Amino acid sequence: MSRDSSATKARLLDAAFSEFAAYGIAGARVDRIAETAGANKRLIYVYFGNKEQLFDEVLHRAMTAGAESVPFDVEDLPGYAGAIFDHLVARPELMRLRLWKLLERPSVTATATEPEPDAFRIKAAAVADAQERGDLARDMAPADLLTMVLAAAQAWFWAAEGADAGEVGQSWSPERLAAHRSAVVETARRITEPKAAAG
Repeated sequence: MSRDSSATKARLLDAAFSEFAAYGIAGARVDRIAETAGANKRLIYVYFGNKEQLFDEVLHRAMTAGAESVPFDVEDLPGYAGAIFDHLVARPELMRLRLWKLLERPSVTATATEPEPDAFRIKAAAVADAQERGDLARDMAPADLLTMVLAAAQAWFWAAEGADAGEVGQSWSPERLAAHRSAVVETARRITEPKAAAG
């Protein structure tokens, strides 16, 4: 792919991210995406196939970028949960995009839209190794423990007291943001900390 076409494709993906986050798949307009990207609408179909495939590519790109921005650290799962929380505060549209996926593309497998399940399995295997060493709690299966850490990191964005998903995080005061982050990290610490051996 030429440099110009790569740049055009990137602009289309950026524009589509904002469009889908705001309107979902059904409400998104291909002509609006093309106009925002300064590109010909026909190129969307050339590069991505159709609107649903474009959505899948947008979500996959966003999830991959998130995975790269928040490196997994099995030695510090509370810190990992806090870093995911920070990433979502910086990109509140990501949670809205994932909600649209659940609402409008529930039958699409994770592999089509996210760098999963392979990445998740690798992380779960690292959790299993840490549990075997006694570094992490063994109350839950590795995949369940990892899922609960991820859920803690995202909890405030799903239960935002009725706030608009696009405003979550941005509308929080610094004090509220710090309190929420602290709760995320503490929750992850409590569920992952190995239990002291009985005396």
